Amino acid sequence: MKPLNILLKSLRSYELTGDPAVNISEILFDSRAVSAQPEDATQLYVAQRGTQTDGHKYIPAAIAQGCRAVVCETLPENIDEQVCYIKVADSSVALGQLADAFYGHPSRKLKLVGITGTNGKTTTVTLLHRLFMLAGHKAGLLSTIVNRIGDQEVPATHTTPDAVELNKLLSQMVENQCEYCFMEVSSHALCQHRVTGLRFTGAIFSNITHDHLDFHKTFANYIAAKKSFFDKLPKTAFALTNIDDKNGKVMVQNTKANIHTYSLRTAADFKGIVMENAFTGLHMRINNREVYFKLCGKFNAYNLLAIYGAAVLLGLDEDEVLTKMSMLDSAAGRFQMLRGENGGTAIVDYAHTPDALENVLKTIRDIVGKEAEVITVVGCGGDRDALKRPEMAEIACRYSSKVLLTSDNPRTEDPQAILNDMVKGVPAAKAKQVIVIENRREAIKTACMMLQPQGVLLVAGKGHENYQEINHVKHHFDDTEELKNNLNIK
Repeated sequence: MKPLNILLKSLRSYELTGDPAVNISEILFDSRAVSAQPEDATQLYVAQRGTQTDGHKYIPAAIAQGCRAVVCETLPENIDEQVCYIKVADSSVALGQLADAFYGHPSRKLKLVGITGTNGKTTTVTLLHRLFMLAGHKAGLLSTIVNRIGDQEVPATHTTPDAVELNKLLSQMVENQCEYCFMEVSSHALCQHRVTGLRFTGAIFSNITHDHLDFHKTFANYIAAKKSFFDKLPKTAFALTNIDDKNGKVMVQNTKANIHTYSLRTAADFKGIVMENAFTGLHMRINNREVYFKLCGKFNAYNLLAIYGAAVLLGLDEDEVLTKMSMLDSAAGRFQMLRGENGGTAIVDYAHTPDALENVLKTIRDIVGKEAEVITVVGCGGDRDALKRPEMAEIACRYSSKVLLTSDNPRTEDPQAILNDMVKGVPAAKAKQVIVIENRREAIKTACMMLQPQGVLLVAGKGHENYQEINHVKHHFDDTEELKNNLNIK
């Protein structure tokens, strides 16, 4: 319970209509969740303008259900004298600021580190969390796969939670004596101001490639969304950027934070050299120290550099960091390897962008060579960026002996229409090596039957997900389970 007039101090500017002398029991942005409260309190309804609907339409419904405090960008035509209206320029910005204040500014009470980029976010934050826990520091995790408060698991529904849920989770971490929190920061979250009001100790940039253009419309908008994260960092924070990415320097060109770099190709604060890459792991030199890691692939070499750099910048001993990092396994659904009964190797990976798919397939080819059999099962999600579909198919064909195009999460789109888009990217010379099987279960089963003892099967796109979304319904589906069933792995 917090006094509204105290919470309003977190807003930079607003216009007040009504009496703010009321206690707030909860902050809501869904009018359906409003309910009757004790006489001395009310829920605060924040009317946001979303992509699907406008929360201002539901102000009357919220008031009818007992709400006596409303944040809005436009006042309703009929003003209720029993209600306090707070008019702001942007309700989403206000929601972040109010949620931060309501939960007692939790991001200021621990060291919060965020990572943004197209690929590598989940692996980096997951392994940072494991690393700090191994080093004896209690930490929180906010990721696509799962949220954690120390060892306690909290299911994740979005890459970055909404502002209210995010501050609630951070406050629970503070209550549980977490010293650190590592979180993924998506471009959607940045545009929707879900992290507004938070104070970051550090920020990491991984890379940026073609993705989410269904939401951002242009690549320039996508870059600008990622860059805004660094633009808003305080002087006390660090900004750790991958300078091998052509936008690595762009991300930090206007930041007030202390800039640090990592690279595999050029001089940097955290410099890595890959000495050996195999399915058993990476042999690397990092800042002139040689280490063996359980993760493999050049893309993971970058993730490891980001992890090392962030840990050192947060004050951990360099040698201790590398020792603990050598114990880390990959995150669920990230280059997750299974060995079939006949000796063939199956790999589950979340790769759902052209760049991520190419990184994984190049890693496989680097390890097994050009002549080895590589089978790829891949699809593309519905209601998402359609431009990448033919590109995904072309990349799969370029690096694979055989390709099975199938469904991913079709959502509300016709699965066959998605596959038709993908087929457009299949080179004529590779057409006979491509099979289209709409049913993902059948596609994986077929690929397993084709897998030879020395071959490699990649099932890409869904990774850790244990569902397939079709027409707003999530059906249980797990790529790893399907592989284990078909390859007789217990």
